[in-house]
Amino acid sequence: MDNKKRKIEEVDQFISGLPKDIQDITTALRKIIIESSQELTEEYKWSMPNYSYNGLVCYLQPSKKHVNLGFHKGNKLQEKDTTKLLQGTGKAMRHIKIKKVEEIHPEAITSLIIEAMLLNDD
Repeated sequence: MDNKKRKIEEVDQFISGLPKDIQDITTALRKIIIESSQELTEEYKWSMPNYSYNGLVCYLQPSKKHVNLGFHKGNKLQEKDTTKLLQGTGKAMRHIKIKKVEEIHPEAITSLIIEAMLLNDD
């Protein structure tokens, strides 16, 4: 399936309204997420992009100074997070905070997304 067809218009519009530097980070993360698996579905809910596979996997939450790539079951990913990117102390959610495009680690992020999808296979 063509990756362009897997992107939805609501998310395109949402990203286009962000400040340029935050747009660049969000677009780069979105590309990594979509390319990490053909199985992921992009949705726009809770005022941000969300990605699902047999349930929620991850989301993008832009703010003024950074973008959070959040994992709904991030607590179960901690041991797989060899690069120690995950932050947060909530019951389940964890996130990776990215302030600059250069801080993005595509391989590490892709492997966390795949691990997060595997959690939904249980």
